[in-house]
Amino acid sequence: MAGNHKNSDHSCEFPAIATCETFGRDKQTVVSDLDGTLLRGRSSFPYFALVAFEVGGPLRLLFLLLASPIAGILYYFISEAAGIRVLIFATMAGMKVSDIESVARAVLPKFYSSDLHPEAWRVFAACGKRCVLTANPTVMVEPFLKEFLGADMVLGTEIDSWNGRATGLVKTPGVLVGSHKAEALLKAFEDASLPELALGDRKTDYPYMKLCKEGYIVPPATSELKPVTVDKLPKPVVFHDGRLVHKLTPFKALITILWIPVGFLLACLRIAAGALLPMPLVYYAFWALGVRVYIKGTPPPPAKKSTGRTGVLFICSHRTLLDPIFLSTALGRPIPAVTYSLSRLSEIISPIKTVRLNRDRTADANMIKKLLEEGDLVICPEGTTCREPFLLRFSALFAELTNELVPVAMSNKMSMFHGTTARGWKGMDPFYFFMNPSPAYEVTFLNKLPYELTCASGKSSHDVANYIQRTIASSLSYECTNFTRKDKYKILAGNDGTVDTGKPKVAAGKIMGC
Repeated sequence: MAGNHKNSDHSCEFPAIATCETFGRDKQTVVSDLDGTLLRGRSSFPYFALVAFEVGGPLRLLFLLLASPIAGILYYFISEAAGIRVLIFATMAGMKVSDIESVARAVLPKFYSSDLHPEAWRVFAACGKRCVLTANPTVMVEPFLKEFLGADMVLGTEIDSWNGRATGLVKTPGVLVGSHKAEALLKAFEDASLPELALGDRKTDYPYMKLCKEGYIVPPATSELKPVTVDKLPKPVVFHDGRLVHKLTPFKALITILWIPVGFLLACLRIAAGALLPMPLVYYAFWALGVRVYIKGTPPPPAKKSTGRTGVLFICSHRTLLDPIFLSTALGRPIPAVTYSLSRLSEIISPIKTVRLNRDRTADANMIKKLLEEGDLVICPEGTTCREPFLLRFSALFAELTNELVPVAMSNKMSMFHGTTARGWKGMDPFYFFMNPSPAYEVTFLNKLPYELTCASGKSSHDVANYIQRTIASSLSYECTNFTRKDKYKILAGNDGTVDTGKPKVAAGKIMGC
């Protein structure tokens, strides 16, 4: 497919990138290819598959999968450009351009950043000005390259559109391969000096590489070559969206398509078991149905209203909207949960009581106090989920309402689908989580907060909230951040994260995926 080499013989025209010195290049300009050069992988099929699934769903992914053999035959035996045109048409024809841009900003960066070639990145990052020249559609790659790799210029294939929808065709001069890359580079730098340094990985990159003073070839990545680690990226990936956990090869795409109807039926069965069975039996039912629940630490005993003691407030890290349900499963009793937003469907199928906060501090405080008088309660003070090993800023409101605080560290594992979304319909979140073949949740009960660390001893609510955030982060080996719910939704979906009771219509705003 796009990005695959037709010929791995690079001759001796250009030296290997391992010989490239990086000292003193901070004032130089570099131009680089993407697939097989900046990225270890040489095929762009996984990224087209992500766009197909996230925008068009399983049927569009199936269409792309059926078209991929044709694309491969054209690419290898007739024309690289023709093969890439087939991928673009099968993926994007009829899609809203705004939807493609949304996926490019909110979904693809996570997958691109996990496949950076260490040698190519070493050289690329050392240069003061960075340009990327690629056969991939500009609309797919530009957000990642500019936002996360600091590219100053991205030259890619431009897709054609009509009335805001992609036609599946490409604009003149067509797909950027071979001589078209050289022409695009000359046009982009007609009023400036050409880049001093060029990086490529195939013979069709030679035309633009010959225009630069120095050129280096990136050899095919071996299985031993590890991608650039997160700590070496100029910007960490904190937020990202999309339903798929892993990139899709053609084989994985086929397995995913075949699994979806089976997984949906299995998800319905698991949800029914959680909603209809008594809570003490849900733990065993989940295990019987392939849902793993691991419990660590010692939970406190249930509150008894007869003793006059108010309930315990469980402070949970937030991974999915199912956190309170798995907490209740671990305790063997239903614990009411307060939430900022929840779809109507999720409220209907929830086996525990859910109470919606209305963002009025006084009203929310009174509501939480009343619920604590009735028994235990669970709250996720981050206000929204985060998939990566980071904790968002904790709202301090909970610390002012009670001194009976028990931190709970939540973590989960999913092999196929994410159980959260910022752009899609949240009513499907529990279904996607339970559609995983064997999803797992780990619930770790930490020590109850000592009296001297609560507001009753003179601590400020912010100090208490920050302390609990650090405690949970330490137990999970996560990193604390100051990001908030509004930050996440502004970045991923261009809104404040409010969920309507029906299926939301997310406006196509300017999205910055990370």
